Amino acid sequence: MHLFDVCLPDNDENYVESETIEHGERVIVADTPFGRLGLGVCYDLRFPGIFRRMLDEGVEIIALPSAFTAITGKAHWEVLVRARAIENLCYVIAAAQGGYHVNGRETYGDSMIVDPWGAVMDRLPSGSGFVIAETDLAHQQSVRRNFPVLEHRKLSIR
Repeated sequence: MHLFDVCLPDNDENYVESETIEHGERVIVADTPFGRLGLGVCYDLRFPGIFRRMLDEGVEIIALPSAFTAITGKAHWEVLVRARAIENLCYVIAAAQGGYHVNGRETYGDSMIVDPWGAVMDRLPSGSGFVIAETDLAHQQSVRRNFPVLEHRKLSIR
């Protein structure tokens, strides 16, 4: 939904995704055989409201393909991924490109799967490969029931 139009501090890297990509218009949560899946992209990670909206639509698992820059990834990637899992008590599957690209830019990598309590279940810090973990929606519902923070929200983002 959100486009990465920024100039990174301390270097000459400028990103203007809006020159070639159109922003999203709505939140996507779809039924899958694995649960209610919310779809976002890397820059969406910085806007927690989109994930609260997904929560209102019953999200259980969030998929976030990413191409975080090396600079922003090192500073923010893990903490943001884990925060979205914790604050929404959901699984987050964060597939992240990493390495040097033909255009000369470097992406951070660090693919991971995080559980509803914020624990990293599997991780691939760099290189080719995959991460895998078993999601347990009964466990997730138990966490949500026993730690009813989602029911305690006073404000709803609409």
